[in-house]
Amino acid sequence: MWGLHRRMLSRGVVPTIPAVVLAQGWRGGPQPQMSRLLAGCYVEPLDEQLARSAGAACGRAGTSDIVDATVVVGAAARGDQVITSDPDDIGHLGETNGYALEVREP
Repeated sequence: MWGLHRRMLSRGVVPTIPAVVLAQGWRGGPQPQMSRLLAGCYVEPLDEQLARSAGAACGRAGTSDIVDATVVVGAAARGDQVITSDPDDIGHLGETNGYALEVREP
């Protein structure tokens, strides 16, 4: 993941991390590695429109993971590639919502 992160930054690509993903991974206290990774990223806030879109995406896909849905909806809106350790769930959300996403594992 660090290699991919370095390559993205060296190409002028700023990775986007949805705030809900950060919340899911953050476990309190000092987390120097995660903080180091975040320093080169944009943390996308969860606003009302994104929350509604993610909820609707879950409804269409018959799922309940709003974190995954937020990733999918945000990536589709930006035209971003999704790097995830959960390509099946992300892919299902994308497909059932009509999004052509490029999904890959780190």
